[in-house]
Amino acid sequence: MLTEQRKRHLLAVLAQMGRIVAKDVAAELGLSEDTIRRDLRELASEGQLQRVHGGALPTSPATGTLETRREIFPTEKIAIGRHAATMVLPGQTIFIDGGTTAIQLANHLDRDMRATIVTHSPLVAAALAGHAVDVILLGGRLFKHSMVTMGVVTLQAIRDIRPDIFFMGVTGVHPLEGLTTGDSEEAGIKRAIADISAELVVMASSEKIGAASPFVIASVDRADVLIIPSSASGDVADRLATLGIDVRRV
Repeated sequence: MLTEQRKRHLLAVLAQMGRIVAKDVAAELGLSEDTIRRDLRELASEGQLQRVHGGALPTSPATGTLETRREIFPTEKIAIGRHAATMVLPGQTIFIDGGTTAIQLANHLDRDMRATIVTHSPLVAAALAGHAVDVILLGGRLFKHSMVTMGVVTLQAIRDIRPDIFFMGVTGVHPLEGLTTGDSEEAGIKRAIADISAELVVMASSEKIGAASPFVIASVDRADVLIIPSSASGDVADRLATLGIDVRRV
């Protein structure tokens, strides 16, 4: 079998099964695992999948530019943001992450509610300008890909806050590979916020469920609540629920 034929077969397996197990495909094709792993490396370098231990998972399109991400499942993100907004109670201190779903959360908050919203996203802060909530925007170096602040200044500010809820965005949610994102420093910032928050709520649209990105934020059972669209993969959602996570399909 030629290289391109093998690669097409691997991508077909990934599309059908949602995961590639290198040793299984090697046995099926009568090839060495080294050959399959080489093909997986090349496909990963082309951005067509995400390599993980023993094989590969779908790569998340949520690692694209902000402009691109706005066009991915916008209706789902509105539904997720609307549901997340109902979880915020008057008087709470809430940390809202950056990202397109986080902006929908901000848009759907009760405009007259008295609460404190902390964010490192200028776009989320701007979306809350007409609300009664107090808004604390953390400083730092602007990471333009996600339009959030990062760096030492941001980390220091995070250490001085104790949010009731952290509404976190991710680019991948997988029962084994965990909560992931596409940038190492951004993963560290998200982890730091989660560590000082009383409750972690993860918001994830369809393209993120069952997908993986290069940098791990935390194991998936670190989330207290996972808000996903009703159209998301039933098998993956069921596996996540068995881990004790409150999975809310909206």
